[in-house]
Amino acid sequence: MTKPLTIAALGIDHRHIFGMAGNMQDVGAHFSAWWTDGSPETEEGFIKRFPDVPRKATKEEILADPDIDLILTSAIPSDRPSLAIAAMEAGKDVMVDKPGCTTLEQLDAIKACVEKTGRIWSVDFSERFEVPAVTKAAELVQSGAIGRVVQTLGMGPHRLNRPTRPGWFFEREAYGGILTDIASHQIDQFLFFTGSTDADITMANVANYANPNDPGLQDFGELALKSDKGHGYVRVDWYTPDALPTWGDGRLTILGTEGYIELRKYVDVNGVDGTDHLILVNGERCEKIQCSDAGLPYFANLAHDIANRTETAMPQAHAFKVMELGIKAQMMAEGRNL
Repeated sequence: MTKPLTIAALGIDHRHIFGMAGNMQDVGAHFSAWWTDGSPETEEGFIKRFPDVPRKATKEEILADPDIDLILTSAIPSDRPSLAIAAMEAGKDVMVDKPGCTTLEQLDAIKACVEKTGRIWSVDFSERFEVPAVTKAAELVQSGAIGRVVQTLGMGPHRLNRPTRPGWFFEREAYGGILTDIASHQIDQFLFFTGSTDADITMANVANYANPNDPGLQDFGELALKSDKGHGYVRVDWYTPDALPTWGDGRLTILGTEGYIELRKYVDVNGVDGTDHLILVNGERCEKIQCSDAGLPYFANLAHDIANRTETAMPQAHAFKVMELGIKAQMMAEGRNL
């Protein structure tokens, strides 16, 4: 009988660890242990969700365990690269929360470690990998439903939820800047849906308009991309109003030469209840599709990749390129030399 995939967590500072671990459990992974530095705000909720998973006193105990195949980390963003590198050097594959790193120097060190160890460094871009509507959109695009994709328009509004945010959330060096952080989701989707392996950042801006007492916070960001396959525009912010019944009205519009797809990922304002709303318009169809049952193939594919040393969940080069573009956009927006 084949041994089940065994996972462990190093760093649970962001709530994204809940989806990362839970979705891997859903595809049969055994969650064996976790460690985190201190007592982050997420700890109580994490223990409630995973009450039977023991906490280890040191990360070294987890790294030394030969039965652990995959390390998950949702630590403070600036700490994620060192944890990932330590895991890969210990013979583990890694799934990291976005952003996978916050500087180009960190990215170079991760690339070198992947090259040396042959391990997988995968970034869980949850606004694609944890959204069934995006799974359905990918199926429609791949079937030719809207022709050739030439542009994506991605919007990632978020609610600030100030009382629940830890101190590092407001420190620019800790979270990496709003484009490195949130906009990595939309960069990922642009590359994926246009079939691009590289792109140029043609415009990038960041600002703090609504939170002057938190100078390290960037509450608005935008960027534009261009590749040999298409164009992209991204807008991200921390302005979601309290009346919206969820944390953000995330949207994605995919423009093709023969139609378009619009995703309302998390809410349909004054419309149908639930999540994962998709609108398809082409030469024959103009319809709204509720696709919450479309599945989340990334997690099963990653388990397959770990077992077979393949790249079905996400090409390694894609993970590198998304973070490279996010960091370069951040640098451009802040007037730093690339």
